[in-house]
Amino acid sequence: MDMKRIDLNLLVSLEALLVERNVTRAAARIHMSQPALSAQLNRLRDLFKDPLLVPAHRGMVPTAKALELIGPLRASLDQLRGTLQGHDSFSPATAELTVSIACTDYVEAVVVAPLIVALRDKAPNIRLAVHRLAPVRLAQQLADGDIDLAIATPDAGQAHLRTRHLFEESYILIGRPGHPRITEGVTPSGFAGLEQVIVSPSGGGFSTPVDLTLEALGYSRNIVASAASFLVIPAIIAGNDLVALVPRRLMRSRLSEVAWIDVPWLTERFQVKLIWHERTHGHQGQQWIREQIHDLLNAT
Repeated sequence: MDMKRIDLNLLVSLEALLVERNVTRAAARIHMSQPALSAQLNRLRDLFKDPLLVPAHRGMVPTAKALELIGPLRASLDQLRGTLQGHDSFSPATAELTVSIACTDYVEAVVVAPLIVALRDKAPNIRLAVHRLAPVRLAQQLADGDIDLAIATPDAGQAHLRTRHLFEESYILIGRPGHPRITEGVTPSGFAGLEQVIVSPSGGGFSTPVDLTLEALGYSRNIVASAASFLVIPAIIAGNDLVALVPRRLMRSRLSEVAWIDVPWLTERFQVKLIWHERTHGHQGQQWIREQIHDLLNAT
């Protein structure tokens, strides 16, 4: 191969094509017109003496040669990006940056919403793009650059990702103001007898780790509905005698609007952490955003 014919932009285009496997999406990813990227694909095919991507039922599929190139190409470009980013001079007041964050709607409410407000004064040209958390796809999204940062509970299979602890979350039991029986929830038997709404983020579930705790104590609870989000719970329990377990931070500023109790027998907790890939570890802007999130959570 004649190295004089290699243009770095061609390799960036090849990376986008191999990730997206679709010329239109790849062009949008690297802010290039579709005809221009098609022309670059033709140059790449000539350069590597291989089709690289061939038409399939949906989009395109990489050839064997392309599959061999994906790993070394990504590693080389990531190393180059890290080198260039390490020499950036980052100024929050003037920096223009878009940061993609994956999280649940609960985290969006208690972490991202305050962050957006805080950034208006400190970094007015930094934009946040919030994506719904997809745990199964998260590691690949971070590696591919679709997501810069996640705020979530890490999965055991994501040990290769970088993390930083933000806070530990616990639950409280809430009901409508004046709920006549909510205090019964201080015991497992009383809790099990209350009509409850639970939250199933994946949708449609009627069991959570709390039910395993209850089962070990010899009880099962009376679940009458399964919601997809903690954010709708206050509206669901208003005007009736349903109760629900919700994360403490979510209701911290709204405790006067509901009846609530601690549940002393319930030891269920979960950790919320920053999660990111080595790809963005050295980027000064990304480092600054991570510090802002950590400081924001530890100041409240």
